[in-house]
Amino acid sequence: MMKIAPSVLTADFARLGDEVVAAAKAGADYMHLDVMDGVFVPNMSFGQDIIKCLRPLTDITFDVHLMIVEPERYIDEYLKAGADILTFHYESTERHDEIIDRIHAAGVRAGMVIKPKTPVSVLERFAEKLDLILIMSVEPGFGGQSFMPESLEKLRQARALIEKTGREIDLEIDGGIKSHNIGLVAEAGANVAVVGSAVYNGGDYVENIRALRAAAGK
Repeated sequence: MMKIAPSVLTADFARLGDEVVAAAKAGADYMHLDVMDGVFVPNMSFGQDIIKCLRPLTDITFDVHLMIVEPERYIDEYLKAGADILTFHYESTERHDEIIDRIHAAGVRAGMVIKPKTPVSVLERFAEKLDLILIMSVEPGFGGQSFMPESLEKLRQARALIEKTGREIDLEIDGGIKSHNIGLVAEAGANVAVVGSAVYNGGDYVENIRALRAAAGK
């Protein structure tokens, strides 16, 4: 079954705690929390203090996506804040192995993200250590962008890489995912879909999530 990970970037920030709880109760599998520093990406979002405040409200898996430069400087704070999965960008650091090891030492799952122009091949030497691979299907930093169709081939390549390891690794897709294309990303190998407006922008959250799963076809 496709795991649904609503992104809090499209939630109502005036009611952020309520929005997180509502999505969890509606059947979301993960809660996707995008941390942006205004340097690695042009936008800014929130930091570890917000995650720490949200953590006591729900036991849903917190899927924390660090869009920050030099994540090795800050990962301890996000681990302490309550991340269950901590994902960082391949392009943001040269200390990949150190970061993965530190995440695992804290008992947290480690993920690596690649931007649209970064080839899947860069992940090959890390795949045996990763718990999640995230393919960006838009340029990171802003919500509301359109899905890049070329991401489907990257998903197929990443799925082949995962199968080669023989390990259970989540393959996540983030960017422009809606009911009309979630089936395509599922067919290409994704088993986790980050969604924003498809859950949060109107309608009943239970029905929105149910419709996405139905459209995924698994």
